[in-house]
Amino acid sequence: MLNGLPSEPQIRRMIELRRDFHRHPELSFEEERTAAKVVSELERMGLSPTYGGKGTGVTAQLGSDMATPMVALRAEMDALPGHESTALPFASVEPGKMHACGHDAHMAMVLGAAQMLVENPPPGRVLFIFQPAEEEGAGARSMIDAGAHEGVEAIFAGHVTHQYPTGQIMVGDGVVTAQSDSFSIRVTGRGGHGARPHESVDAVIVTGLLISVIQTLITRELDPFHPTVVTIGKISAGTAGNVIAEEGILEGTIRTTDAAMRRHVFEGLKRMGEAAAELHRARVNLDIIEGYPPVINASRETEQARRAVRALFGEAGLVHMENPSMGAEDFAYFLQEIPGCYVRFGARLPDAEYVPLHSPKFDIDENVLPIGAAFYDRVIREALDDRSTRQ
Repeated sequence: MLNGLPSEPQIRRMIELRRDFHRHPELSFEEERTAAKVVSELERMGLSPTYGGKGTGVTAQLGSDMATPMVALRAEMDALPGHESTALPFASVEPGKMHACGHDAHMAMVLGAAQMLVENPPPGRVLFIFQPAEEEGAGARSMIDAGAHEGVEAIFAGHVTHQYPTGQIMVGDGVVTAQSDSFSIRVTGRGGHGARPHESVDAVIVTGLLISVIQTLITRELDPFHPTVVTIGKISAGTAGNVIAEEGILEGTIRTTDAAMRRHVFEGLKRMGEAAAELHRARVNLDIIEGYPPVINASRETEQARRAVRALFGEAGLVHMENPSMGAEDFAYFLQEIPGCYVRFGARLPDAEYVPLHSPKFDIDENVLPIGAAFYDRVIREALDDRSTRQ
């Protein structure tokens, strides 16, 4: 290990692992092969991982002195539905499945950090958490319900991104990602013949009205200093061009960073639905499904993360967050139970095209793998040293 970075053999192993994970993606709660690979790698390091079988997560603890503090690293194991179009030699061999969000890299980074920590143990205990179903199903919540986090005093995680070039790590205070909720609006009118509209209540008209007025929630009712997004992503209505639709359905997502703005969106959707129903003699039913809470970094752990980045890569490697991401992340559930910090790893070559997460073309600069492993190794030591000093 040189200057806090992984050794060349460690780097090669991380690349091998990442490419194997990438080639064999598995969807939420189906990560059986992935978990077996993680277990095998942890056992190779001399650790004794715990795995409850398909649909569950993997944990492994380094160190056994119960008198010392324990901190944790977390990675996600699941992939996304979708067809990969990267043309990589290790592209997905699983039709309709792809690691389009970088979880393959996250696992490799945490495993790389585990190897570094095993070879040079820190003054305390470390828990490695590999969770299922971050993309869909709140796998973090299921692991917390199973008690996987018990005894942990601080937790760290991160995400690769093309927003920053490789070599930069974004560390932010407070809210880092948005609250994510979804909604469905069902409009019920009275179907009929397209030539005799006066005999019907056209669900398409009401649905179209709602599409327009809902956008005014953001543009005319909410404080612009609190980022908020309401997106209607799916619309369905009608069966034929000469039939007046009896039913229309809107489905969308709500992203908020402020509790008051979130309540206002919920109330506004209800109010607008009721008004449209009254105006056009239709029925409008609103269903809101609560999603992931916001990721909120703790100040102490955020400062530990900053120290780790500066120690490894200097001030040039540290990026300060300007605004929260409107994406969602179920690491938020861990942070509701344990103080911690969630960072973003730049994973784009400086002259490369920006490719968003979840794109069928998404790939990373693999030079980010040793950077992430080194950061995790260092931040664990910062967190344990900080706790040892204060006790």
